[in-house]
Amino acid sequence: MATEPDDPLNNLDARLKAARGQSDTESAPRGRGTQSGLGQGLRIGIEMVVSVAVGAGLGYFIDNWAETTPLFMIVFLFLGFAAGIMNVLRIARGLDEAVGFGRAMREKEARDKLARDEAASANPARTEESGAND
Repeated sequence: MATEPDDPLNNLDARLKAARGQSDTESAPRGRGTQSGLGQGLRIGIEMVVSVAVGAGLGYFIDNWAETTPLFMIVFLFLGFAAGIMNVLRIARGLDEAVGFGRAMREKEARDKLARDEAASANPARTEESGAND
């Protein structure tokens, strides 16, 4: 049973690879990360609620243990709110991928420096003008 040149099964693999290649480029993530706007918004909301709830819960348990009813709950409620705001700022700045705030800042500075160096190498006349003005 010889295969005919016009047989659709002969070039099925090539057609599948071509179709997958087109769909991969169409569905590539746009922007900084892989999260959509809705996903990032839900993450921010959940992190705010959870950090405030954890802070209030810790304060409540410490208040029950130390028998100081509203004191620690209020303090830890505000600490949870502050932690939530820091998390939101970290997400908004794109620093949430690295472990630790210091490491994230160093990686971001390195990326920014690399981008500046690439821009300078792409346009050397502009860097010479800015160097002469200093």
